[in-house]
Amino acid sequence: MTILCNLSCNAAPQPSARPWIRALVLVALAALISSCSIKSQAPRTPVEIPARFSQSGQSTLPDQWWLSFGDSVLNSLMDQALANNFDLKTAWDRLRQAEALARSAGADLVPTLDVEAENSRNRYYEDGQTTEGHSYTLDLAASYEVDLWGRIRSSRDAAAFEAQASAQDLQAAALTLSAQVAGTWYQLIEQYGQLEILNAQITNNEKVLELVTLQVRTGQVGIADMLQQRQLVESNQGEKAQVLAETGVLEHQLAILLGQPPQQNVAPRVTALIDLPPMPQSGLPAQLIERRPDIRSAYYSVQAADSDLGAAIANRFPQLTLSADLNTTGVHTRDLFNNWLATLAANLVTPIVDGGLRKAEVDRTRAAASQALHTYGQTILDALKEVEDALVQEQRRREFITSIDKQLTLAGQVIQRVRDRYLQGTMDYQRVLDAQLSQQTLQRSLLTAKQALVQDRIDLCLALGSGWVLEQPEQNLSHASKQ
Repeated sequence: MTILCNLSCNAAPQPSARPWIRALVLVALAALISSCSIKSQAPRTPVEIPARFSQSGQSTLPDQWWLSFGDSVLNSLMDQALANNFDLKTAWDRLRQAEALARSAGADLVPTLDVEAENSRNRYYEDGQTTEGHSYTLDLAASYEVDLWGRIRSSRDAAAFEAQASAQDLQAAALTLSAQVAGTWYQLIEQYGQLEILNAQITNNEKVLELVTLQVRTGQVGIADMLQQRQLVESNQGEKAQVLAETGVLEHQLAILLGQPPQQNVAPRVTALIDLPPMPQSGLPAQLIERRPDIRSAYYSVQAADSDLGAAIANRFPQLTLSADLNTTGVHTRDLFNNWLATLAANLVTPIVDGGLRKAEVDRTRAAASQALHTYGQTILDALKEVEDALVQEQRRREFITSIDKQLTLAGQVIQRVRDRYLQGTMDYQRVLDAQLSQQTLQRSLLTAKQALVQDRIDLCLALGSGWVLEQPEQNLSHASKQ
């Protein structure tokens, strides 16, 4: 149930100005009341931010973090992905929608003005004669809702904050895409390297098989030794098939990230991983809030939810709408303003009984604002954790690689000794086979660990965020947006 109060005045072309004075007084009173609107406040940081991270490097990370790798192929892949990736184009479309909604949400703060023009042709029949005539009508109608309690401004602000959050979501999507491209590229390099290692191992194991086969023919060793070596060769062939399958999947994945069909060859065949640059500076945890687009998006979402709450509260208060209408008619266009009628009206709507609808909306938006604040806090904690995780993973991964290097050195010594003793007839072939398997497994594990170290650095760069602002590529503009 609402109460509707209507105050209107009509004016024709006459000297009296009292109706206009009353209307001006009403507008001034509305402007005075509107100064009492509900204000939203910037959200506080809901979690305690530590003073520093556990580790930090010395080098400065560029805004486009992948440039620190010094990989020209990666740079080219990034350019293609940022220009052609369809998920990123979708994020651009979402941003444009949010910006359009923000513009439309503020439209009610401006008066509306509609013009209606009519030209009618009339035909009269009287006493056997037909008479024709024209009449012209012009109607101007203006309407304006006085934002007494800031409801419209709060709705406009909420939409604007949502647009800002969408812009940060776009930056986060671009940052995530860059990490996906880099990660996929270096996984692909690792698989190319694994193929190179396996081919070398297969060649070496086939040579050993030829030697053992010759020894079987001369009666120096039993046939079981030859079968064991042949099994090792077949095992290498099976592993090679798996690596080839993984290589194909990664090639397809990289092409899709670049906005190309999966069968498109988008990168050269490289088998050597890069040497990582020095570890970048971690900066301060407080600075992370400014660098991470997902944190900034959560921050704007809190402000949007707070503005929605303000709009819901203001919606429980009276709403005042001012309207004006000017109507004139004439048989000729030159006669239009000879006779005219103007109407001014003020409508005041006050909710009385609505079944708790507006209060329920206030409760809902208050809970949504609380949820957004808690999400903001969790996003900050997750970001801090991601940085610390990446730091400790890179540190321990380097220790792991050092250990594998030492194991490889020892494995080379072991295989030389057991092979000598086997040729002397003092050791069975199983020990030789075990030593071969250990050395070859370590060779492949070392390459996998080095690729994981590169991925750790990618994760660290992603966790640290960036001051890089993605610019919309020209070719991303849709046909509809150019109209």
